[in-house]
Amino acid sequence: MSSGKTLVELIREKTGVSAEQAQQVVDVVTGFLKEKLPEPIAAQVDQVLKGDISALADQIDAAKTMLGSLFGGKKDE
Repeated sequence: MSSGKTLVELIREKTGVSAEQAQQVVDVVTGFLKEKLPEPIAAQVDQVLKGDISALADQIDAAKTMLGSLFGGKKDE
């Protein structure tokens, strides 16, 4: 998980914890997000942490369109 490693390094730099502790933080947060987010988004957590947000962006666009139509906004054609 390349960006996961980057995230681990960022946590280490900002908090001063060991690499092992930082990895535990990443693992806990990842698990929490997968558990709490709606399934279509939760399934994309690993890709986001790897830096691939294209699938998540598609899900967000679809949700935005759906919410817009629910509240009377324009539908994308």
